[in-house]
Amino acid sequence: MTTPQEKFQAAAATLPLVAILRGLTPAEAPAVGDAIVEAGFRLLEVPLNSPDPLKSIELMRQRFPQALVGAGTVLNVQQVREVHAAGGQLVVSPDCKPAVIAESVKLGMVSLPGVMTPTEAFAALDAGATGLKIFPAELASPAVVKAMLAVLPAGTPIMPVGGISPDNMDTWRAAGAAGFGIGSALYKPGKSAAAVAEDARSFVDAWQRLLRA
Repeated sequence: MTTPQEKFQAAAATLPLVAILRGLTPAEAPAVGDAIVEAGFRLLEVPLNSPDPLKSIELMRQRFPQALVGAGTVLNVQQVREVHAAGGQLVVSPDCKPAVIAESVKLGMVSLPGVMTPTEAFAALDAGATGLKIFPAELASPAVVKAMLAVLPAGTPIMPVGGISPDNMDTWRAAGAAGFGIGSALYKPGKSAAAVAEDARSFVDAWQRLLRA
């Protein structure tokens, strides 16, 4: 049986891009999920401020057992438990709440809390975070990632989120970013599954070019 941590490590080694599906509905989840997974994504996040997010998580968890499926915008311990009950294995937050991280770890889930400072980064790691989400990336820079990695434990995965496109991943990657969260550039409400598939392939192609560079 593949654990959530093993799924995350496998994705980190091949395509460490988190698909942030904010606004996704359960009716859209199968087709949009197919488009993203067929392109190669294995990290799928449905923010909890989406319509009926737990149902979408449940549907995609069943449909894509090979993927790490979970929730974003997780703000409290009760939400962590609800995501876990729906079958979610991934907890992504916009902020750093040690209690949320600790509950995720307790339930065997992957935890990616949002941080912006070294203080938040170390607090997140102390609480058991699997990796760190730099959010919003528009407030930071590749230089910030490089500086934080100089003091964080070796191998700490940092994933910028916010304003990431196929055209700007290279500078972040050069600074040490381990991967990225991809939001509206990949999916937004009303976008067709075909259009999502096209953009998903663009991100996959961009990442593969970075690996070859």
